[in-house]
Amino acid sequence: MNIKNLKQLKKIKIEIKKNNEYFLLNNNYKQNNKYLFLLKKDKLYKNIIDIYKQYKKNKNEILDLIELASESQDEQLLKSINLELRSLSEKIKKSLKEIKKEIKKEIKKEIKKDSAIIELRAGTGGNEACIFVEEILRMYTMYFKEVSWKFKLLNYTPNSYKGYKEVIIKIYGKNVYNILKYESGVHRVQRIPETEAQGRLHTSAITVAVLPEIKKKVNISLSPEEIKRESFRSRGAGGQNVNKTETAIRLTHLPTGIIAECQEERSQYKNLEKAMKVLKDRILKLKISKQIKNLSTKRKLLISTGDRSVKIRTYNFHKGRVTDHRLKKSFYNLEEFMNGKIENLINSFKH
Repeated sequence: MNIKNLKQLKKIKIEIKKNNEYFLLNNNYKQNNKYLFLLKKDKLYKNIIDIYKQYKKNKNEILDLIELASESQDEQLLKSINLELRSLSEKIKKSLKEIKKEIKKEIKKEIKKDSAIIELRAGTGGNEACIFVEEILRMYTMYFKEVSWKFKLLNYTPNSYKGYKEVIIKIYGKNVYNILKYESGVHRVQRIPETEAQGRLHTSAITVAVLPEIKKKVNISLSPEEIKRESFRSRGAGGQNVNKTETAIRLTHLPTGIIAECQEERSQYKNLEKAMKVLKDRILKLKISKQIKNLSTKRKLLISTGDRSVKIRTYNFHKGRVTDHRLKKSFYNLEEFMNGKIENLINSFKH
């Protein structure tokens, strides 16, 4: 068995151990999407491990027979051992092929996963809108964990009081963009802010834009003359500089005015690479939007593009209610919703 397959088997064993620990702590599988997802994966993993166990068993039997043959003078017994060795060798070859095939299947499944980028920005409402950006970020990341998607922070701009003016994250998972694209639009929040002395209800808003990640086969060539490049120091919470050197990068695409920033990495080169990726994603989004305008009805256009003039959802904390204005439907489980339990609503837009 080659080293690549052995490494993959070791990884699978670790995953099975983690899954078993999770299953012991989570019994309410009927309402737990992660549980069901891991259960399916665990079944596939255990099938691979069962084949591997049989392979090891056959291998050990061969070693025992070879040892027995070296100690025996009986011709009849040696003939029987020889036949058994041939049979076990064929079984081992078959097991190795099956293991390789199953591992390839699993690797292909991982490769099929796509990714998307979500941009959250504070709109009207000042500090309250920035706080809501942070809360919606938490809501999404908790949902991603529920469905076993991975995510990574690409860029953020903290607010001087609390929350964020802007956050950009990348999500990895199966069919990510097609599932999340209907989250694009204006998300409105209605509640009494903690700074409100007279107990008045305030309305604030943030914008959510879901972008498809650019694929290698999509060719967007950018001329250096079209891009304005600036470097600055990475920012920390409260406006503090956390880096003494200018490693953060801001790119401006001059023909369209599109801007992309990255300050996640300590290396300016890595930030430049990631900022360029975000810039290309945004230019691709612009191209997709133009195509959609020519091909889609007004309703589908508003749902699919994240048009900032469109209010898609209202979160009313005073009444514990979430209202989706496209579905014309309200949900009275705001607390659960803000804790990532948004799958039912998201599934409402699947065709």
